[in-house]
Amino acid sequence: MATDARRSREHADRGTGPSRDRVPSSLDDERGTTNGDAVDLVRARAALLDPPPGARRLGPAALREALVELHDFWLSTRAAAVGVGEGSALIAVGALGRQELAPYSDLDLVLVHDGRGRRDDSERIGRVADALWYPLWNAGIGLDHSVRTVGEAIEVATTDLRVALGLLEARHLAGDPELTERLAATARQAWRAGIRGRFDDLVDATRTRWARSGEVAHRIEPDLKNGHGGLRDIQLLDALAAAQLVDRPTVDVQDARRLMLDLRVELHRRAGRARDVLQAEDAHEVVAAAAADLGVTDRFDLARALSGAARTVVFATDNALRSARNALPRRGLAALRRTPARRPLDDGVVEHAGEVVLARDAHVTREPALVLRLAATAARTGLPIGASTLHRLADAAPELREPWPRAALSELLALLGAGDGMVDVVEALDRTGLWGRLFPEWGAVRDLPPRDRQHVWTVDRHLVEVTRRAAELTTRVSRPDLLLLGALVHDIGKGRDEDHSVVGEQLARHIGRRLGLWPADVETLAAMVRHHLLLPHTASRRDPEDPATVERVVETLGADPVLLELLHALAEADSLGTGPGVWTPWRATLMGDLVRRCRVVMSGGPVPGPSPLSEDALELAQRVAASGRPEVSISGEGELTTITMTVAAPDRPGLLSRAAGVLALHSLQVHTADLGEHDGVAVDAFSVSPRFGRLPEASLLREDLVRVLRGSLDLPARLAAKERDYDRPGPAPAPSRVVWFDDEATGAVVLELRTNNRIGLLHRVAAALEGQGLDVRWARVSTLGSSVLDAFCLETAEHAGLGPDERRAVEDAVLGAATAQGHTATA
Repeated sequence: MATDARRSREHADRGTGPSRDRVPSSLDDERGTTNGDAVDLVRARAALLDPPPGARRLGPAALREALVELHDFWLSTRAAAVGVGEGSALIAVGALGRQELAPYSDLDLVLVHDGRGRRDDSERIGRVADALWYPLWNAGIGLDHSVRTVGEAIEVATTDLRVALGLLEARHLAGDPELTERLAATARQAWRAGIRGRFDDLVDATRTRWARSGEVAHRIEPDLKNGHGGLRDIQLLDALAAAQLVDRPTVDVQDARRLMLDLRVELHRRAGRARDVLQAEDAHEVVAAAAADLGVTDRFDLARALSGAARTVVFATDNALRSARNALPRRGLAALRRTPARRPLDDGVVEHAGEVVLARDAHVTREPALVLRLAATAARTGLPIGASTLHRLADAAPELREPWPRAALSELLALLGAGDGMVDVVEALDRTGLWGRLFPEWGAVRDLPPRDRQHVWTVDRHLVEVTRRAAELTTRVSRPDLLLLGALVHDIGKGRDEDHSVVGEQLARHIGRRLGLWPADVETLAAMVRHHLLLPHTASRRDPEDPATVERVVETLGADPVLLELLHALAEADSLGTGPGVWTPWRATLMGDLVRRCRVVMSGGPVPGPSPLSEDALELAQRVAASGRPEVSISGEGELTTITMTVAAPDRPGLLSRAAGVLALHSLQVHTADLGEHDGVAVDAFSVSPRFGRLPEASLLREDLVRVLRGSLDLPARLAAKERDYDRPGPAPAPSRVVWFDDEATGAVVLELRTNNRIGLLHRVAAALEGQGLDVRWARVSTLGSSVLDAFCLETAEHAGLGPDERRAVEDAVLGAATAQGHTATA
């Protein structure tokens, strides 16, 4: 995209054209070039984007074609009118050169001339250039331009990688076609001849772009043009093919190109300006306007299609860069070196030129387990699998019969246990169809987008990430094989209409039998999938100290300590593989306490009851009972993530909301709240962390709590002011939601609130519950980035249940406290 500075610099470089200090419109009449016809170009473009009533709306591909034809016609007509002819040519590069013009793409143009003639010819070229550029500038059309001879253009291309890549896309618009062909042919020849010396710069620029723009497949708001797996990568493939280092992009890559081009056109059309980042709020409107043209039904379908396309491009790009490096022409002593040796790695598997490939004597058609052996070797060594090897296996490798031979299962477990090395290997197998042969169930979760903001990966990639994390935990369990398999398939039931845990249980049975597991292991694997959410949900939505809660978990698991151990490790791996901030020390403590209690019961011991108050908390309660004044104590100050703040005060309605409000006022973020009582004194323990890395003095907290209880401190007003000062606008909030859970074992009623985090949220929600005449027995607060998942165990003053009408009233009160807007839903 051209900038004013760049335009000024290019004018100065070529010695022609106006200075940016001069006003272009004042020179139009002098040069006989008005911008009226360029305004007509803008109007014609607007008519294509927003056709009059009764006219057909063009789809993205047809609109792209029409835009190219419109700009070609205007530019060729204009060029002929201002004197572009023999000895000069107007050439399109960039999006117009590739015929991939989006509605508001910049125009990348080169006015090339033969450089022969007198001084007045140079001045004439300058006047021609001004007559071309000024109308476009005045009409507000983005323009990147240059005026050069063929020799000058090639010279600039030797030092400017962007110019060199642009000239590979050069397309004739007007003037002398032989001049255009000479420039294009010379540029292609120079590119091929100089690629060895420029390849590292090309790779470095590409990786810098990836680091800056992120992954198209996995970003919530992907950059369609510059992201890893985006349109720039496809142009990179074209450039490598032009250097004769790799083949032209495959049909799959061309399909991905069309989808991203179509989506970019619709994004421009909706935004009314140039846009390359698909923001979350755009997806719904883009689909609403062009679902049929894009071949999708909703924004989740669009996300899935885009993820698949981007991953196809990533796979092709990674392979192309490796192949291109190996294919670089050799010069000097390098040309005399022998071909890299083939180093044996495993039976039928060797390393060659930095890739894992098949040995020459490998029996592809007779060894069903060869695919997995090669994959496990690649994951273990960290080397990529050669593209030709993948395609050969895809074409010739036989299907594994059910049940799998023990050797195949052993290789699969070796692959899954390789940790980081297995991620790219599974991706390579999946992109070539080999992984789907091993696990046909994978098709339902492939590229499936997550339905909540905590998940940063598609479902299939999440399964791989969880398996990677589980490989780090295998020494903590007695059955590491089942842990790895359970991690791989724990969400395999997603993408269907039913409960994914229930569906996944049945699929896990089929998978276990196909893999050749023993029947008892098949049932354990199925139980892992069925109950993989049992521990995290119980720890966050139930009271782990309630004996009935522990008994319920033990009964659900059939008192199987091995299954409990596996689910505990799987829950940790699942959280770690979901996204940053999901697995935290306080969550680990909650789950660890629940598992410890369950183990005691499974070993024949009595059901552990609620933990008694600590000596410090008991002493605090006794001081409050004697003085009648609130007390606050802090423990764990050395570890900011595990600070426990205990608040003791004479028990009274509203104490929880007031205490939570005081903590929020002092910038303390609450993670858990355990509510206790001793001789009429409420003892509330909060697990907190400072928002800004600074811990307040306990005396200041006690002073403010006393003021709040006395009514001398306007807590709601202070919290509102703090929220205005410190909360910053974030992404569009997701709808807040209330979910109810009834624990048949304990009779407890649990309200779970899913909403967006904000300062003082626990205070507001607790006050709303207290306003409904409810007591909170315990609270679990889960903060996940900008989202929170809060659970409250409720009981009425009469210890009666909550009927439908009471629940609706509670929902309205809680949702009203959670958000100032009406974006709510209940379940």
